[in-house]
Amino acid sequence: MGYEPSNPIIVQGDSTVLVEVHAPKYNEARDALSRFAELVKSPEHVHTYQITPLSIWNAVAAGYRVAEMLAVLTTYSKYDVPKHVLREIEEYASRYGRLKLLRAEGSWIRLEASDAYLAEEIAHNKPLKPFLENRVDVVSFLVPAAQRGHLKLELTNAGWPPEDLVGYVDGEALAIIPREVATSGRRFLVRPYQQEAAAIFHQDGNARGGSGVIVLPCGAGKTIVGIATMARLQTSTLVLTTSVSAVRQWKAELLDKTGLGEDVIGEYSGFAKEIRPVTITTYQILTHRKSAQAEFTHLGLFNERNWGLVIYDEVHVLPAPVFQFTADIQARRRLGLTATLVREDGKENEVFALIGPKKYDVPWKDLERQGWIAKALCSEVRLPLSAALRMDYAVADKRTRFRIASENPDKLACIHAILRCHEGECVLVIGQYIRQLEMLAVELDAPIIHGSTPQKKRDMIFEEFRQGRIPVLVVSKVANFALDLPDAQVAIQVSGTFGSRQEEAQRLGRILRPKSNANIAHFYTLTTRDTSEIEFARNRQRFLTEQGYAYDIVDAENLAEALEDDARQNCL
Repeated sequence: MGYEPSNPIIVQGDSTVLVEVHAPKYNEARDALSRFAELVKSPEHVHTYQITPLSIWNAVAAGYRVAEMLAVLTTYSKYDVPKHVLREIEEYASRYGRLKLLRAEGSWIRLEASDAYLAEEIAHNKPLKPFLENRVDVVSFLVPAAQRGHLKLELTNAGWPPEDLVGYVDGEALAIIPREVATSGRRFLVRPYQQEAAAIFHQDGNARGGSGVIVLPCGAGKTIVGIATMARLQTSTLVLTTSVSAVRQWKAELLDKTGLGEDVIGEYSGFAKEIRPVTITTYQILTHRKSAQAEFTHLGLFNERNWGLVIYDEVHVLPAPVFQFTADIQARRRLGLTATLVREDGKENEVFALIGPKKYDVPWKDLERQGWIAKALCSEVRLPLSAALRMDYAVADKRTRFRIASENPDKLACIHAILRCHEGECVLVIGQYIRQLEMLAVELDAPIIHGSTPQKKRDMIFEEFRQGRIPVLVVSKVANFALDLPDAQVAIQVSGTFGSRQEEAQRLGRILRPKSNANIAHFYTLTTRDTSEIEFARNRQRFLTEQGYAYDIVDAENLAEALEDDARQNCL
């Protein structure tokens, strides 16, 4: 191919890909590349992606063909793509499914390799040996069905992700009929991409369907995908989510949009222990135990009914004990819902092996262009640290430095300027540190919700905010997940959890639900210049950069002028 100066990407020999942000074909190259590569760095001019075995396997499992991956690299590359990189992509893509898990007699499953050489290789792999003691022939092994999940995880870790074709139990039958008109009086239609996601997960009920992860932006209706999947399966369902507020949101959606009644849907939380054909619980209650050495009190819920489907809402925050139990219930269909597969603990391989591979993914900007989510305009406002705090920052340890920068009291003036610009709009002020948030709530004369806020009070405040009777709401990280705040038009992020990419995506998601007016949302991040907060902010923004979002950098001293200019253009 030679040299194509207008092309945006440079593929390097270590499978990293450099992408020039200002190149003419940047947007289309980014969208195509993000299907099978992970964004690693996103400074202003050149972004770095990494092609990994897991990113390739997720792409293959989602139906992305290896020829398409190679075409992306060769089409958009500025220089010739190293041949060994193309070969490695082919090699890793070919590994997915060369081992298959199949149904066998009784309480056994069969692991079948594509050839005797592969069978011999895994038979001599030390972590796999305990699973493969019962060899049937040169390519097959019988494995106890109870070890299905643990075997899948070890095979994935060994670089040979199996295709699971064992199938699933049907579970207890339950009639789940979506309404044509919701009880709220609105016509209920499952959007085309939601129908497609549910159909791809279900696969007409065959063994290739029934486990996997659906990736959609916050505000795109992941709950509706769950409802559509339940309607296809017609079976008793256990829903796991992040908070009691989310439990009640799921219940309200099911009552509003299906024919299920109150007597069929149970809440299993610190407030109620109802086990019904559809039961909704939290990760916190499932991982509760009296001491670090004690048994988990409520994990038995997985076995309380003959569940035909387990839905893992916000699967990217799945705690370790739930992973462990998920390994033991591989005969149940498992649907993961998330806005991002990024896990800060690096356990993406466990999601892949135990919940299932990514089955469906839509770029955020695609849904924005179609009007299904709001257009989001992101700004990072940078302000200095006062001389009074600069010495405290200089002598502090790493963690304390970050907190000093995050709690910069001069952020209050920036918040006031933003609120003046967005007068009449519903605004979320989101942060990490309770002391800072309580001070802001007083200064802004706004209610606050954090971890210690009683559930009844939370529900009341959230409802008042939804109704528009509260214009400004201060929230801690309890608002990161699974909250339906459709009238939130503006989010001001004053502090965050170090460099958490998933948190950044979730917080932007609080304001992405479609708006009834201009369908534009505004996301502001306040950071302290010349501190570690800037570096952490850059890391936090990586995932959203991959999705096509750009952050305008605004100096605090120019904020008022910038807000006025952008308000006139109606595009901040």
